Amino acid sequence: MLQRGHNLPPRPSLINLNDWAIFLDLDGTLLDVAASPDSVFVPKHLIETLAALRTHLSGALAILSGRSLRTIDRLLHPLLITAAGEHGAVMRLPEGEAVEASSDTVVPEHWRKEIHLHAENWPGVLVEEKSHGVAIHYRANLGAAIPVMALLERLTHENADFQVLPALMARELRHKSINKGNALVTLMVTEPFRNRRPLFIGDDVTDEDAIDAASRLGGIGLRVPDSFEGEPARVRSWLAELATMTPIHPDGMEH
Repeated sequence: MLQRGHNLPPRPSLINLNDWAIFLDLDGTLLDVAASPDSVFVPKHLIETLAALRTHLSGALAILSGRSLRTIDRLLHPLLITAAGEHGAVMRLPEGEAVEASSDTVVPEHWRKEIHLHAENWPGVLVEEKSHGVAIHYRANLGAAIPVMALLERLTHENADFQVLPALMARELRHKSINKGNALVTLMVTEPFRNRRPLFIGDDVTDEDAIDAASRLGGIGLRVPDSFEGEPARVRSWLAELATMTPIHPDGMEH
């Protein structure tokens, strides 16, 4: 049995790295939640772990994040990794090619202007601009949660193709066709992900699509609150242990 109990992550020693593809959320999964998106801390050993794990997986490792691709690269520098930024609106495929969702999935410019105009009256509220979506963070002003939600719901009533996505002390506006599940499915038909089983780890509502997609494709979706006691440090520790595993090749020999 790969699973050792309800909600528990698989034992690294039971995972044959030749059979699996690993997909990871960033904030709240690999990185501890910080006071603001720009103040997150990236442990050096995390990048070393990801580099080693990618090698053992023959490249079948990807980041699926709400962050922009540029920010993912900045946080994980110097590691350039297969990634889906903005929940999959912008992706870097395994060969290095960047692909982007169509222009009709971009949040309208007049919506962006209205959001910024309202945010000027909400002290501590941060508007995070993305190429396709917009996130509004109110961690420093929890009282703004209700007016933020009211504004975004009013905007989406104008165009039902867009939705308001709940996140940790934030709300995000995005096109309904953009989600991490679709990004995972897209990557799973490319090399070196093809013919492997997906394992995804995420912590938030924005990760549910990828958790479901991994399960549909015969893999595993793990929630940080359930499987790692809500602690990214435990995720990092589990990955570090997994990165020490030596892949077993078809000839039965360790390489």
